[in-house]
Amino acid sequence: MPEENSVKHDVQAQFGRNADNYVTSKIHAQGKDLRKLLDILNCNGEERVLDIATGGGHVANALAPLTQKVVALDLTKEILKAAERHVLSNGHDNVDFVKGDAEKLPFPDRTFDIVICRIAAHHFSDITAFIKESYRVMKKEGEFFLIDNVAPEKQEFDDFYNYLEKKRDYSHQRAWKKSEWIKSIEEQSFEINELYRFEKTFSFSKWCQMMNLSDDIQAFLAEYLLKAESRHKQKFRITEADGKPKTFQGEAILIKAVKSF
Repeated sequence: MPEENSVKHDVQAQFGRNADNYVTSKIHAQGKDLRKLLDILNCNGEERVLDIATGGGHVANALAPLTQKVVALDLTKEILKAAERHVLSNGHDNVDFVKGDAEKLPFPDRTFDIVICRIAAHHFSDITAFIKESYRVMKKEGEFFLIDNVAPEKQEFDDFYNYLEKKRDYSHQRAWKKSEWIKSIEEQSFEINELYRFEKTFSFSKWCQMMNLSDDIQAFLAEYLLKAESRHKQKFRITEADGKPKTFQGEAILIKAVKSF
């Protein structure tokens, strides 16, 4: 329990300091995964939606005009305030902002038609609990959408990527492999209907600025990428300019699953 509380404190501290960055981030606001999510949603305007770990509120903002009610949940009050400003500025008044834990959702059983968690689960200390809670609060035939950055299946590449992310952001817990997500979601009795993969190219400088990193940490990360083994540079498409890292490539997935029983 103390370790779990420490993890959540780290998440709150990091996101609290950088709340507005998540509202303005182009990767979060305009990602291909968000467009695909909107393409495959089945909405008739009557749905109640739960947006877990809303971050900058981009999912809530996109779904508000399509559904009856959106509940945007986040662990960090500063993030919720930033998301609320963003959503209200777009004229949406059917979104509630709730402070809460993805692993202990403060809602009754079978409350929501749609549950979504986008680019957040790699910060969770207990992903199994998050999946179970998502299942619990969903109505039968409800749809579950998981979007997150993922690590490669090969262990040395998984280790390289997760080490990089942890050094950049101490609240990062672990990006799961695709196979781990599929196994855990199906073990909870969800039925997976669709899966999509997205390449994500990160600008090294913007990736560092997102977390307001110190010069020392930026220098450490730059050296880590520049001195990487050639196979790691090839796998993660690491590019350089003027002796500094310019870009590297990660990946994300979108899984659509249904609570059939």
